[in-house]
Amino acid sequence: MGLTLTQAASLTNDVLVQGVAEAIVTECPLLSRLPFYDLNGTQLVWNEESALGSPSTYWYAVGDSWEEASFTPIQRTKALTVLGGDADVDNFLAQTYRNPNDLVAVTIEEKAKAVGYQFNQAIIMGDSATTTNQFDGVKKYIGTGTQRLVAGATGAALTLDMLDQLIDAVKPGKPDVLVLSRRTRRKLKALWRASGIGYETMEAFGQQALAYDGIPVLVDDNLPDTEGNETGITGTNLSSVYALQFGMKRGVIGLTNGGLQVEEVGALESKNAHRYRIRWYCALAVTRAPGVARLAGVNAS
Repeated sequence: MGLTLTQAASLTNDVLVQGVAEAIVTECPLLSRLPFYDLNGTQLVWNEESALGSPSTYWYAVGDSWEEASFTPIQRTKALTVLGGDADVDNFLAQTYRNPNDLVAVTIEEKAKAVGYQFNQAIIMGDSATTTNQFDGVKKYIGTGTQRLVAGATGAALTLDMLDQLIDAVKPGKPDVLVLSRRTRRKLKALWRASGIGYETMEAFGQQALAYDGIPVLVDDNLPDTEGNETGITGTNLSSVYALQFGMKRGVIGLTNGGLQVEEVGALESKNAHRYRIRWYCALAVTRAPGVARLAGVNAS
């Protein structure tokens, strides 16, 4: 399935890199659960199943001629992108600070969080047409295809039946996570209270998490409650719920080459400071269409 960012960082002897990775995933619940595949090159190439073969029959009499019909794969590729940022430590502060190493660590950690937010935002909402050089996320991958479910033509209130339909759209098996906004989570809790069922919780990835039908429910602050008109939906102030499976052969997988890196750039000419660079060659791939689904058009009711 691949290693999560925290697991991958634990394999390095670089304490600074480990600390940076931990800082990123602490602030990004969805990213903390995403498994990563370490590429040898610049892109991932895989075959996605498009349709099973369709012979005229699968049933034969003794002596019949058999008909061959192989499935047709579609070759997909996903190239790595470059994500990162620079962190400058003022030389005066470093010299006068009680422990210069602590100042460097804190400065890099803050920049690492910003880098993590950028990746976490792009997992669902990434769009290279809107943000140059960004990888495309799950929303753009699904588009208006069969894995997009519509709550209502003009938007509609969330129901438990809708969540069940979303879960059933991901197959085989169940999604690994459900991802929604805070507003939609409040609605889900209200539905539970109205039905007389207590909140469902579970231990997931070492933390206690809200759950639905045994599936962890994650809040992603990058999911807007301001979605508007799109194909098949007319309205404003709408939101979406996503169901995701993780893994190379199941659905969503993070891609990287060399993992998260922290480089000491050195002294700056233009100011009295020392620069450190957080660099990450990364991307996101959805390797199988039924591994993801979106419920669109959820309103505030």
